[in-house]
Amino acid sequence: MTEEESLLAATYEDVKLHPYDPSWPAMFLAERERLMSMFPTDFIDVQHIGSTAVPELQAKPIIDILAGVASMAVADSIVEPLCRSGYTTSAEFNATLSDSKWFMRWANGHRTHHLHVVVYGGTVWHQRLRFLDALRSDPQVAARYSCLKIELAAKHTNDREAYTDAKTRFVLSVIGDA
Repeated sequence: MTEEESLLAATYEDVKLHPYDPSWPAMFLAERERLMSMFPTDFIDVQHIGSTAVPELQAKPIIDILAGVASMAVADSIVEPLCRSGYTTSAEFNATLSDSKWFMRWANGHRTHHLHVVVYGGTVWHQRLRFLDALRSDPQVAARYSCLKIELAAKHTNDREAYTDAKTRFVLSVIGDA
């Protein structure tokens, strides 16, 4: 799949939520182990984030992974090796991001993993983990997020970008950046 095909497929793949799958943590752990073995000096820490990391939360069946590196220069240096290891990305999309690099892994025509490479301990690192902690520790926040996701999945069935963008205000309100 070319870079352009990969990005188009990701953007226009149907938004379909699935009930929580107890195999998602194991899928994360397997990919974490694979990434850490390939990049033992580049990744400082690798965390499971997103809805698949929250027990009982409905989610798109894509494992979101947060990988912390020492600097964005390190992130830039591992783009090619990550792409050789089974990930795809979009140079055009990544050029719009100043504080992260984004990658996708595919199997059987569907995305299985998103990899977000950010500066370990930086703003994005803390924001992503703060949101995850809020979902895991406060059932009311998780319930509100679940309802929002269901509503947005119905509204933006064929536009993942719009679905993701529409969740932003809620996420920012939870992490205190709204």
